[in-house]
Amino acid sequence: MNIFLGSEITQPAPNAAAFHIIPVPFEHTVSYGGGTAGGPDAIIEASHQLELFDGQGIPAEGGIYTQEPVRCDQARAEVFGEIGARTLHALSSGAVPVLLGGEHAVSFPAVQAVQQHLRANEPSSNIGIVQIDAHSDLRDRYEDDPHSHATVMRRVFDLGVPMLQLGVRAISPEELSLRAQHPDRIQYIDARPLLRPTGEDARQSIAQRLAPLLEALPEQVYLTIDADGLDPALLPATGTPEPGGLGWYDVLEVIEAVAATCTIVAADLVELAPIAGLHASEFICARLVYQLMGAISRSNISRSS
Repeated sequence: MNIFLGSEITQPAPNAAAFHIIPVPFEHTVSYGGGTAGGPDAIIEASHQLELFDGQGIPAEGGIYTQEPVRCDQARAEVFGEIGARTLHALSSGAVPVLLGGEHAVSFPAVQAVQQHLRANEPSSNIGIVQIDAHSDLRDRYEDDPHSHATVMRRVFDLGVPMLQLGVRAISPEELSLRAQHPDRIQYIDARPLLRPTGEDARQSIAQRLAPLLEALPEQVYLTIDADGLDPALLPATGTPEPGGLGWYDVLEVIEAVAATCTIVAADLVELAPIAGLHASEFICARLVYQLMGAISRSNISRSS
């Protein structure tokens, strides 16, 4: 089996790893460009070109276990059930599950499983979700499907999970209305004010502007990164590209701010649609996943010291 960073590490035991990679090559509701089913394998293959040192440390020292890919030739309900079971397995092993999509719809059963896991120990607890994305994904239905890639955050909203949306630059009137009706549950900084702040905001870094919003979320969060959250000039291999997205150091600053303020208990990177012969996009995604692991590892060490 092809494993994440397989050129540099050996597969540890599941309960001896800080992270579980969960490949989910699910592609069912893509509505523009296709190819997300090839995303997980492309990211894992590209990870073989990574260096172990991420610029500040060696996240792989904590152990990275790559699960078998989720079987996506089943009915959607069965796929979602398996995603939930795989996520729970990672959490029960003491690891942080990191899903590789696949389309964004796969985030919903993973978030549901994390919420279930936390509430099994503390019934009143909840998680928050931080979303890096070009789209808000808050439609109730898209193309008459309630579990589309364009409705995933609405389904998360239905779970009662408060959210912080970052980098959105394409949103429908329906989604704007939902945001306006629930400002306590849907926080956001869209792409233009995030990346081109004006007035007093221009005096503050991204991390400084995120701090009060992150502090309003539950302490434990799920981080979901849609590949189209990054600018297509940097990462063109995604099915629904939008200009004006985050640059490399922007997305790293966001991840580090989230990890410093909250405990990231699970994460995903979705919507990579590899383009034959263009390796930069999948390598950027692999590097981003590894940098995310580094941010989580360092924040966990900081909290325990």
